[in-house]
Amino acid sequence: MDCTHVRISSPGGDQAELFRNRKGYFSINVQTICNANLEIIDIVARWLGSAHDSTIFNNCCRKAKFEAGDYGEGILLVDGGYAATSYSMPPLENPGTAVEQLYNESQIRTRNAVERSYGVWKRRFPILALGLRVKLDKALVIIIATAVLHNILRQRGETVPPDDPGLILPPPKVLLQNGQISCERSSTPQRSRARELLINNHFRNLI
Repeated sequence: MDCTHVRISSPGGDQAELFRNRKGYFSINVQTICNANLEIIDIVARWLGSAHDSTIFNNCCRKAKFEAGDYGEGILLVDGGYAATSYSMPPLENPGTAVEQLYNESQIRTRNAVERSYGVWKRRFPILALGLRVKLDKALVIIIATAVLHNILRQRGETVPPDDPGLILPPPKVLLQNGQISCERSSTPQRSRARELLINNHFRNLI
């Protein structure tokens, strides 16, 4: 799971500046969950560009379902902007052992699918990157519609648009070394217990 910004024109009005994101342009901050085939299996496309990723997740129905145990032992792989919980697994900030390093590399390689999905989605529909010049309510509909079309094309095995060299990510280890992947910076032992158990019970057996 992650969020991506879809550029829009200024919606105007007294609240317009709330749509300006930290990079300085107007946008909708879109939260998605994807699978290994880069299909968008859940999307929230209604939040202002200034909204923090964790705020969007804290207010979505998917979190409520995880909290209620609707997904059993299912987990979400997220970046360091999210807290570590029994179902939310960010990377470790300072992996100190070979087991922790293996967890981080596996977490990052697997979570990379959501980043790749954004690249494919926006290459198929360049308007998502260049900017939607329509009224806000129509922009939200277009975002959802392109996500549905993206999924159909993925399921049909359609050719992926050529890579944009500017969007190709270095290997996970390089990203970590360069500090380009954010890792969790604070969490209580209780909130990290599920992750610690996963590391100790699964990844230790792989060393």
